[in-house]
Amino acid sequence: MRSLYKLFVASIAKRSRVLTMAAVGALGILLGVVVGLGDEVDRGAQFISRFGLLLVVPIASLVFASAALGDPVEDRTLVYLWLKPVQRWKIIVAATLAAVSVTLPLVGVPLIIASSFTGGGRDLVFATALACAVGITAYTGLFVYLGLRVKRALLWGLGYILIWEGFIARAGTNASRLSVRGHTRSILERLTDAEFELADFSIGYSVAMPLLAMAVAVSLASVRLSRQDVD
Repeated sequence: MRSLYKLFVASIAKRSRVLTMAAVGALGILLGVVVGLGDEVDRGAQFISRFGLLLVVPIASLVFASAALGDPVEDRTLVYLWLKPVQRWKIIVAATLAAVSVTLPLVGVPLIIASSFTGGGRDLVFATALACAVGITAYTGLFVYLGLRVKRALLWGLGYILIWEGFIARAGTNASRLSVRGHTRSILERLTDAEFELADFSIGYSVAMPLLAMAVAVSLASVRLSRQDVD
């Protein structure tokens, strides 16, 4: 497992990806400072919701998680992992852990720092940390499976983020329950004074459901890898 984890970290943490996401993180901090210059009480939470949870967290998770197994599928090197005498679920778990451990510091930490500059106080900082951790973990599980399941997972993932998370999930409560963003926004609302539309889930539910979705995605990916033909 440790060797697989190191292999996946090295494969997804390419210099171009890391530098791009680091630049996005730096931009987030700068915008957090700008937001902090305003005098609206919930402006910081709104910034974290729109810039962080709707845009940066899902897209960064997609970039790294879809590449974990998507790149080996595209360049036909997955067969070398598939032939190793190791249980398939360990490959999936190692890929997921690698994607989380790369994405979280590159995206989550800058957003936490940005939240501290917005003037939202300690509650917003803690809410941002929890929402980012939950969101990144959930998205990573989903996009690792997507990278294994389809070709050009990056395009499919962007479609999911923009269409489902950004549009359809705003149609009502039931649709919002099936979106990661609906739960991460609920975390922000429950832990701060901000109010968001269709973000009325309890803190426990908002943490548990995305993590459950991640676990299901990892399980499906494990089954998929054990049954599919790899060439």
